[in-house]
Amino acid sequence: MTAPLKHSDPITVDVALGDRAYDIIIGRDVLQTLGARIAALRPGVRTAIVTDRTVAKHWLEPAQASLAAAGIPTSHVIVEEGEGSKTYAGLEKVSEALIAAKIERNDLVVALGGGVVGDLAGFAAAILRRGVDFVQVPTSLLAQVDSSVGGKTGINSPQGKNLLGAFHQPVLVIADTSVLDSLSPRQFRSGYAEVAKYGVLGDEAFFAWLETSHSGIFSGSAAREHAIATSCRAKAAIVSRDERETGERALLNLGHTFGHALEAATGFSDRLFHGEGVAIGTVLAAEFSATLGMISPADAARVERHLASVGLPTRLQDVAGFAQEGLADADTLMALMAQDKKVKRGKLTFILLEAVGRAVIANDVEPASVRDFLQQKLSE
Repeated sequence: MTAPLKHSDPITVDVALGDRAYDIIIGRDVLQTLGARIAALRPGVRTAIVTDRTVAKHWLEPAQASLAAAGIPTSHVIVEEGEGSKTYAGLEKVSEALIAAKIERNDLVVALGGGVVGDLAGFAAAILRRGVDFVQVPTSLLAQVDSSVGGKTGINSPQGKNLLGAFHQPVLVIADTSVLDSLSPRQFRSGYAEVAKYGVLGDEAFFAWLETSHSGIFSGSAAREHAIATSCRAKAAIVSRDERETGERALLNLGHTFGHALEAATGFSDRLFHGEGVAIGTVLAAEFSATLGMISPADAARVERHLASVGLPTRLQDVAGFAQEGLADADTLMALMAQDKKVKRGKLTFILLEAVGRAVIANDVEPASVRDFLQQKLSE
């Protein structure tokens, strides 16, 4: 697998969902085409932009200018950055602002931001007037390769991550890779965990390419577009076959059962970014698979080695304040995992590995074996 040698025209990835199909447009500086693309898609539409305070400083004005150039009226609502906005209060703020802006069923909500904004704005759109369409303009690597694609929207409950939400597909995704240049190194690394996840769960050749080519993704070469497009194609293919996660789509949750528990234990704070939780969770899933004899210790070590090589946390002890708030307690982590959305009738479901590049859904995992494994990892 090789990346293109130079930046090219925008890449279009189709999410094939029949009459609800939509395109993901990937490329440098495609944000400036937002207005023209929306005007072509929905002539006469009005829009409301939902963004966060940090993203607004960089990208609200360019988004508004693009919409204005296409003759599209728009308003905006700004929320605070981070998971703290993915709450009942955050949902109320956004929903009331959209109502006040007189956004109607034939209008569009524009989610301009990372995963938090996309989830929050998408959920508000899903329930506003019983359903208003929306456009995703993801501004983080994590959102471009994962949360902006596939229609999962929602907010957090104090009891767990993403426990309230709806499946609500966007009508368009604009993934401008140049906006990623404004991310902090930590934010970019966090998103990279989701890129690597696609290789680990279903494409060993892509993972091998990442092992040798990841520096170009970080530096902004054409490898970045290639990695994002490959990730989006992988997710789009799975979503088109299993939109509502009744089977295969659960594979995309590799690392998330462990990771979401860690996020909950840290209060959904900046002590642990979502992608960092996924990185640790993916390593734990690989090591647990090795413990069960499903893969070799060498394969598990390969996953850990690559994620660590780009600066991602890979051990429970890497979480800030590890000894606080139950992070160092297996029973607390087990209780948090029991709230995972994949739990059925109280039985745990994990995404485990048969090889690097081949993930499987493991139902009815014995809780005692998970607890013993966690206890071992906590004592290392």
